[in-house]
Amino acid sequence: MQEKNKEAKDTKKNFKVKVWVLLVIGIVVLGVIGFVIWERVEEANCKNTNTNNNRNNSGVIAPNNPNFMIDAKPIIYLYPEEEINVTVKLGKPENITCSYPNYENGWEVIARPNGTLTDIETGRNLYALYWEGIDTNKSEITEGFIVKGSETIKFLEEKLEILGLNEIEAEEFIVYWLPKLQENKYNYIRFATIEEINKNMPLEFSVKPDTLIRVLMQFKGLEEYIEIPEQKLETPERKGFVVVEWGGTEIK
Repeated sequence: MQEKNKEAKDTKKNFKVKVWVLLVIGIVVLGVIGFVIWERVEEANCKNTNTNNNRNNSGVIAPNNPNFMIDAKPIIYLYPEEEINVTVKLGKPENITCSYPNYENGWEVIARPNGTLTDIETGRNLYALYWEGIDTNKSEITEGFIVKGSETIKFLEEKLEILGLNEIEAEEFIVYWLPKLQENKYNYIRFATIEEINKNMPLEFSVKPDTLIRVLMQFKGLEEYIEIPEQKLETPERKGFVVVEWGGTEIK
């Protein structure tokens, strides 16, 4: 009799354990399904947001239009000879898709010789001003450089120094663009001229800089090496109130 009672208790106990195991499995499965659904919804929201942000004032969606590319992460450094208040304005604000601090009628900052900035509106300390926007310049593979993905670091270190970036600016440039470039077998790389950059997005300053350096890398991943004329680069002299901007855009 005792053996039967014990057997019944064991059976009941095993049944409870199985029920709990099934409940736990069910909860985990539902959690995974819920996470996947949430992730898909967030991805869709992100795509919708990017699509809306990438419209210019005429309603054209930049990524789907072959005449438009996106200038990614141009950031602006200011190095005055003494602490000054300066307002920086982008000449075509209608083409901005993202900015920090938020761009409205310009950025008004306190700039110091060591490059640190303070946003006068918010009081936040910054090291640079950031924007992204539509690039309406047409890019064709003519002159430039063909660079192996595995040789990206060496190439950028050399060319960015020629273009006038200091080591800190060059490091930030390389850290941002390296993952996008080294994954390609080869890259076609060209640096836009200052005239092209100024035409696409003019910069205005309440205090005129003595030196303005603007570096915009245009690139396209390639599967095979091609021959093109090498682009000639010039080194600017950094003197007085120096303003430096770098960014990049992928040729589609």
